[in-house]
Amino acid sequence: MEDKWTSETVENQKGKNKDLGTTGVHPDEQLQQYKTEKQRNLFKRLHLEDRHHNKLRAADVLLITEHSLQSHESCVEEELVHTFIQKLLMMVYRARYIHVKVINERDQIKQKENDSSESDIFNDFLENKSLYHEGMSQSDLIHPMDVQMAVFHCADGFLKQLMVTKLSQCQYALPLLVPDLFTQQIEFPLWTFRQINKSWKMRNINNEIISQTQPIYKAETPMVFFFRFGSVSSSKSQLMNSLINEKHNTFFHRNCQGSSKTRVLMDGVVEITWFCSSGTNDDKFTECVAFCNLHGDAGDHEKQLQILTEMSSVNVLLLPRLDRNDRHAAKIQNLYRDRKPLICLFTEDESAITEPKKGKIKIGLKDRNQSEVSEELRRALNDCLSESSHTFRLEDVSKHSDIRIDEEDDDDCKRGREAAQQMMSLLEKKDLTEIKESFLPHQGKLWHQWSQKNKELHRPRGEMEISKKHKEMSKIREKQHGTKISQYMKLFIEEMISNAVCEKLFLLKWLRILLDEHTSADLSALHHKYDEKWSTVLKLKANYDKPEQLKPQKLKEEQTEPEKICEQLKDAQTELERMSEDLQAATFGLEHIMREISQIYESCSFVKKNKKDLQVHFSSLPTLAAEMMISGSPLELMDGDAAHVPVIWISAVLDQLIQKLGDQRVFVLSVLGLQSSGKSTMLNAMFGLQFAVSAGRCTRGAFMQLIRVSDEMKTQMNSAKDEVCVAECFSDVIRFDVQKDVKYFSQLWEGSPPMAPPNPNYCENIQELKETIMSHASKSNGIMLKDLKDRIKDLWEALLNERFVFSFRNSLEISAYRKLEIKYSEWSWSLRSAMMKTENKLHNQIENEAIREIEETDLQRELRKTSEEVEKSMSEFFENDKDKDILIQWKTSFEIKIKEIQENIVRETKQKLNEVLQQRGLKKKIDAQRTQHENTLYEKSKELALNLKDDTNDEETLKKEFDLFWEQSVKMIIRDTPAIKDIDIMRDMRKVLSHSFESVPIDHQRESTDIFTVPSYSDYVQLKKSGGIAGAVTHAYRSAKTVFVNILSPEAEAQIRSFIADVVQQTDTMIQSFNISKIGYNINYSQQITGYIKARITEHEEGRVKYVFKNEFFMDLVLSICKRSNKKITDQHNLFRETNDPVLYLKKKREEYYSVFQKYCHGAASAVIFGEIICQKLKEPIEQSIYKKTARDLADEMRSNCPSLNGNRSNLDKHILETLAEEEDFNKYMNYIDNPRDHFKSFIRDEVSQYITDKFSDSVLPMMKENIELLQQKIMKAAHESTEHVQEKSGDAGLWLKSFTQKLSDELIFSEKDFSGVKHDDVDNFKLLEDVIRQELLAIMTDISRSFNTETFPVKLDYKFRPDELLIDHLCRCCWVQCPFCGTICTNNIENHEEHKTDHNAPSHRNIGLNGWFYSGTKNLSFSICTSAVVSDRSFYPKGSDKSVPWKDYRSAGGVYADWCIRPDLSEVSYWKWFVCRFQEDLEKHYDKKFQDDDEILVQWRKCTKKDAIQSLG
Repeated sequence: MEDKWTSETVENQKGKNKDLGTTGVHPDEQLQQYKTEKQRNLFKRLHLEDRHHNKLRAADVLLITEHSLQSHESCVEEELVHTFIQKLLMMVYRARYIHVKVINERDQIKQKENDSSESDIFNDFLENKSLYHEGMSQSDLIHPMDVQMAVFHCADGFLKQLMVTKLSQCQYALPLLVPDLFTQQIEFPLWTFRQINKSWKMRNINNEIISQTQPIYKAETPMVFFFRFGSVSSSKSQLMNSLINEKHNTFFHRNCQGSSKTRVLMDGVVEITWFCSSGTNDDKFTECVAFCNLHGDAGDHEKQLQILTEMSSVNVLLLPRLDRNDRHAAKIQNLYRDRKPLICLFTEDESAITEPKKGKIKIGLKDRNQSEVSEELRRALNDCLSESSHTFRLEDVSKHSDIRIDEEDDDDCKRGREAAQQMMSLLEKKDLTEIKESFLPHQGKLWHQWSQKNKELHRPRGEMEISKKHKEMSKIREKQHGTKISQYMKLFIEEMISNAVCEKLFLLKWLRILLDEHTSADLSALHHKYDEKWSTVLKLKANYDKPEQLKPQKLKEEQTEPEKICEQLKDAQTELERMSEDLQAATFGLEHIMREISQIYESCSFVKKNKKDLQVHFSSLPTLAAEMMISGSPLELMDGDAAHVPVIWISAVLDQLIQKLGDQRVFVLSVLGLQSSGKSTMLNAMFGLQFAVSAGRCTRGAFMQLIRVSDEMKTQMNSAKDEVCVAECFSDVIRFDVQKDVKYFSQLWEGSPPMAPPNPNYCENIQELKETIMSHASKSNGIMLKDLKDRIKDLWEALLNERFVFSFRNSLEISAYRKLEIKYSEWSWSLRSAMMKTENKLHNQIENEAIREIEETDLQRELRKTSEEVEKSMSEFFENDKDKDILIQWKTSFEIKIKEIQENIVRETKQKLNEVLQQRGLKKKIDAQRTQHENTLYEKSKELALNLKDDTNDEETLKKEFDLFWEQSVKMIIRDTPAIKDIDIMRDMRKVLSHSFESVPIDHQRESTDIFTVPSYSDYVQLKKSGGIAGAVTHAYRSAKTVFVNILSPEAEAQIRSFIADVVQQTDTMIQSFNISKIGYNINYSQQITGYIKARITEHEEGRVKYVFKNEFFMDLVLSICKRSNKKITDQHNLFRETNDPVLYLKKKREEYYSVFQKYCHGAASAVIFGEIICQKLKEPIEQSIYKKTARDLADEMRSNCPSLNGNRSNLDKHILETLAEEEDFNKYMNYIDNPRDHFKSFIRDEVSQYITDKFSDSVLPMMKENIELLQQKIMKAAHESTEHVQEKSGDAGLWLKSFTQKLSDELIFSEKDFSGVKHDDVDNFKLLEDVIRQELLAIMTDISRSFNTETFPVKLDYKFRPDELLIDHLCRCCWVQCPFCGTICTNNIENHEEHKTDHNAPSHRNIGLNGWFYSGTKNLSFSICTSAVVSDRSFYPKGSDKSVPWKDYRSAGGVYADWCIRPDLSEVSYWKWFVCRFQEDLEKHYDKKFQDDDEILVQWRKCTKKDAIQSLG
């Protein structure tokens, strides 16, 4: 039958089956078939025909859709179900009164008016024909209760329970007994009642009001059962409503809006509701009373009749009249004989109330006033109830046989209940106030102590206190970790891990239900006692505040009465606090179980190992919570008892949520308000949620719940636009319109609780607010789940630091800015990489004398394509990135920065190329001399070959003659050209210092000091005569107990360090500009360097400093710079020497000349010889070109593939610190601390060298071979095109050579001038010339490839073209300013970012003792860390000033202090703590100071391992 239900086409049954007795089928069967057809038709019309197998789920209806955002007073028939559910979830009791729209009703009327004559319309009027719904009678409309019951039949267990809970909140009657649509078996949906609690008040014998709140399935109350026999003219349901709440249709009846003559699904259904008394004199009944209503003729539903009459306290029967011949007479007689009260209501009888027998009452209804009847019936019921001792308990319905109980019929529900009951059995006979302490120990005192310590940690007074707090917190965590997991929690974890999803959901539901049941009675009693005590406190306060109102007493008594009241008040308040603690201890729900799991996880996470008695690895626990969130459970963000956020747990859960859902975009709706102000109620109404709202279960703390949005809505909500605004007023910070964004809400209840339904106006207000909220959501980009995690951390950190209005640069913005910096690095690298190619091309052209000047417009034109690509990439990034709302604030400034860097690149490139142009004159002379030597040798060897042409068969003679010729020729060249000697840079520099700077006494016996490794510059300075001792030389940093001193102020030390770094940077640039590899070394360079350094020192001393440098500073700075540049200069000089020293370069050329000589001797064609000469001259330029191109390509590859080099400077810093930790070299550490820029450069060089070594075979060599192949193709293409050009122009070898060199001028340093003196007039076979070049070129490329290895690659390249230097130039163009306290470098990737008014900053700082700070009056190095010091109560004295500056206001010290933004951070970053402990002795020796060895701080720091240190880097 079920299969037919979903597939069969159903015809409208109107007018059919009138004669049920003539079809050959039993009338009862035919009636049942008719009902089945009607049911099929109903489900088809409601689009529910397939929902008997594929049940409607709660998740489906809680989805936010476009339909759910609209208020529907009417809808088309196919939307009835969704509209009904939507309104019901929002607690709109008008959900039953939805008007069904017929499409184009007005059009139908107008058409009828146009098509019909006036007489026809009048005839229709007389015949009572409807102008609307022609062809649709009243019976064709779907009955509202059929909609409700159709949804009920098609819902799964969770939706059914949610639906019934919402019906109860709407003060509607609930399905109690429901016939199965197919089997007609009676179902008792006990599961659907499990979440419903009812509250009522009544008076005891002392006339005191007693409050009761109970799960309704457990409540024992009287029950009145209403039923009818046969058809009656009066509405039973309407009569019941008048008894319960005459203003609200608790039971739907025939006179309700939308009712129709036929209903399909209500026959045999029993509904139940409860009247809840308020304890006032207006109550219709003095206690809670259940009312049951059997729909349909009770005679046709004997099972329902039997169950309810047995369980009722009073039976109320409606029938037309009493007739002994009635088919129900026997049943009525049995009811009359039963001891239970029976009230008979006769719809065709006009008599008033009579009681022929005690407990048996008759009331006539015909033609009587409804109010009078209702009052008579109410009094009769009260009388009967007062005499009856029979009570009803909903749960007991399940004891009846032959009915199906939904809980027993669902295996998942049964298993969930059994698991929950097993857990609950452990709580039996336990004092409720002791349960949490016994079963949930991890969240008890230890967690509360840890929370308190963490709050205290954020208000420290010094590093000692911070260390002490960390130690105490560590011990608490260790104790927490050592605490045993209760059997209760083990059971829960085991069930949640081992069961399927549906079983888990039922377990969670059952736990909530059973825990509420277990605690509700005790909680209610505790609340009652608390309320009484609170009333006492209020009375005592009132008396204490107004002692003049006390009765007059004797003088002595008048003086002591207030004191007595004060003492009583204190006692009462103490008792109230104790009761509050009992209430807190007795509150036990699912959130406390999850809180226990969170603390198990956090304790394991802290000690980094699993608990012995935990049956799973602790890392799997967040998955449980994430799955619960996905299934609709709230996640507790803040523990309301400890007033603390378990950030580690929350982060882990959200990480798992991201793992399961992806990093989805969410719109966060936060609801704030006073306790019991209706926040949960509003969310429940708005989104159909089920936050606890009863007084005994107040939602304490903060919770988060996910609500899904339909795909359709997701599409609509991505129409958000970028907005740029400047914050000038409140509405700029929080978007707020006083006209639109202030909502006035009606009161929640329509009438007086507990019987009042929700106010429809309140629900309308909720709907309007929901629409407004979703409208705002559609204009917002929301926030990604990952960012939400960071936002929660930020807010909590801000609250802990008492900075509720927290720093603008929260971690989301810092994260977005870091991402922008990385993109900036990519964009700037694209521009630099493109310009390097252009620079190489133009450099070749300059060397080839193809161009004589460089204009910026030429460079800009070359860069235009890349510039446009970068602009496009920037635009897409700012428009499409998930953080675009945050990034937009920096869009303009970064567009300016990219424009500036582009201008700088163009300017720098022009300057470099102009230097090449300027040096070309000197280089031209050198190159011309070398070319003359080479070409002279070619011509002389040719002459010799012609003289020996008769001896060409004697190879030995030819070789002897050539050797003699070569030796004589080389001697002549060497005689005319002195050999290039080795150089000694240090010797030259000392010589320059001695001769040129006589005022600087050079002590040749004194060994110079490496200025880059000294711990302090104090030995290099002396005070200016106008300065005082308190100027720059002394510095104090104090608190009440401690003072730190340094000989030079940190500002002065940092100033000098920065000065040295800048001088080094400029001298490096100067040395590179000398182009030593091309034009050679000259001692004048040493003079230029020393002169520049001397001028810079003088300029610095004349500035706003209070010291001058000693001569030793100048000498050590010059020699230190010289020492570090020695290898670079020497390597460049060696390159020049190899190329230009006749002894060296002619030695390399000997075999090439001999080859040409042989070909001359053997009479080779002139084209062959000329081709070989061309290839020999191409060899060196080809090698240089390939090396440079490979270097650029390698730099590009490393930017992508090398982990340390593929990001920005911060990423590089992390890898440097990891490497330092692995190597454990103190000297390298100090170089990193004192000279970070140098260390970074050195690290990059090492990384590049290692990368080349590791990847040589797999990457570098194939890259080089590819470049060889590409260049070979370009050369041969140039040769071929030159041949074609000569043939076309009928030109000679000169034209060919000119064409050939011009075509290669972009790629190679190769021009016609290289052939001056080489005769080629007789070359006329250009095809042969092309073939020779092809053949010889292959051999050259093979030689280059063979000689290419890890050793030759770096040495054969000029410094400025090496991949490490290219990467240094890119990665080190950033801020290098160091923190004046600890010396950590600013992590801003933008050079001179101060000009854009952005602070220096660093994500983490280090111990200031590493920078030489120590306690005044001692030799003890300081333990303080900048990020914790700035939230302390201590002060420091900047620059030796006598005026102290609080650390919290460190910027007010001005100068370098004001330029730094040091964000408070009390988290434990292990790296530098480990470093201090690992290198304690080295640091003490370096600074000639001590760390207090027995200091508690050092004891704590020693617990940090190297592994901890590296992991703390992130």
